[in-house]
Amino acid sequence: MKRIPALAALLGGLLLSFPPLHAAPRVEELNRIVAVVDEEAITSLELEKRLQAILAQLRQNGTPAPPREILQRQVLERLIIERLQLTLAADRGVRVDDEALNQVITRIAAQNKLTLPQFRETLERDGVAYADFREEIRGEIIMNNLRAREVESRVEVTQQEVDEFLARQAGNGNLDTEYHLGHILIAVPEGAGPEQVQAARARAQQVLDELRGGADFRQLAIAHSSGQQALQGGDLGWRKGGQLPTLFADNVLRLAPGEVSEPLRSSSGFHIIKLLDKRGEQRQFVTQTHARHILVRSNELVPDVEARNKLSRLRERILQGEDFAALARANSEDPGSGTRGGDLGWANPGTFVGPFEQAMNGLKAGEISEPFRSQFGWHIVQVVERRQHDSTEELKRSRAFEAIRQRKIEEDTQDWLRRLRDEAYVEYKD
Repeated sequence: MKRIPALAALLGGLLLSFPPLHAAPRVEELNRIVAVVDEEAITSLELEKRLQAILAQLRQNGTPAPPREILQRQVLERLIIERLQLTLAADRGVRVDDEALNQVITRIAAQNKLTLPQFRETLERDGVAYADFREEIRGEIIMNNLRAREVESRVEVTQQEVDEFLARQAGNGNLDTEYHLGHILIAVPEGAGPEQVQAARARAQQVLDELRGGADFRQLAIAHSSGQQALQGGDLGWRKGGQLPTLFADNVLRLAPGEVSEPLRSSSGFHIIKLLDKRGEQRQFVTQTHARHILVRSNELVPDVEARNKLSRLRERILQGEDFAALARANSEDPGSGTRGGDLGWANPGTFVGPFEQAMNGLKAGEISEPFRSQFGWHIVQVVERRQHDSTEELKRSRAFEAIRQRKIEEDTQDWLRRLRDEAYVEYKD
């Protein structure tokens, strides 16, 4: 079974595949504790199940697997990090109810072009117990929500940072180029002494020498990296230049596809990056919509049917020739647009909430919708006109903001996980 990535990627269109797992080894051979994490035990059954899932994924991707004992150590470390996060989440009261879990699983099924019953049948046929899959997804959601609470919610990006970022990027076009990177992290514990740092540096240099000698990058990442994508062969995927971690950005510009960097020192340890590929970007055009609307809110005194009927009457008056703007000023309960005759100005795709966007997108210029409901109340909307707009510069600024934010999140998450691991009590059992 393929390891489920972070929820943001999961909901961004991930198409999962589930290779058949090896037959599970006998429980009596595995029913022992391999590690204690604070007061939580990790059993060899858990370790073996995850190990077999990772091996199946590597076979599917055509990635050579490192020796079993090395891979087993990496998988156990991943389980320890996950257990620490789940324990902290329980302490913090981070939960995922069954309704939210079912919505995510239904979306995964839809991404695979399957109904939920078909998806469940596919899992079972491929040797993946549906109950295990549900708990796997539940854990991923919980950890994602915990990181959002503990790390992402504290990340701030100022407009000055965006301005400075764009100014730095203007000279080299880095923001407009996408890079496909591989990453290996040789970790250094927090508060490490000179001998530990030197040992990590030597290990990083050894890995680099093996890479330059022709060793497979993915295999070495699986075997040696402490990065979050280690078990995916260190693959960071495609990233805009502005999305690269600060430490990587300048070094990537000096690499040609296929080249690897020297070990790069950070507070987390020593990083080796490989530029797998890069590609440019074209100017971005979007269809903007100029619309106006009338909002009537429903409440205890104004039931839904009354709000809808009022809008139906207003719509009919507009179709008979009355002025939309005048009726909006007199009747709309939207404090922002009502005084402007309901005018919402030019809007990019995704500006409005789903029901409003859906109703608006179904109209031609000049048409008026039937009454519909959103979280704000009941609306009628008219499309005034549409245009193709070159939004390249706006998107650059938006991407710069998001790139800075994601960069901070990644760096802060790595530091947070390292502190979580360093402060934990972990006992390995023979």
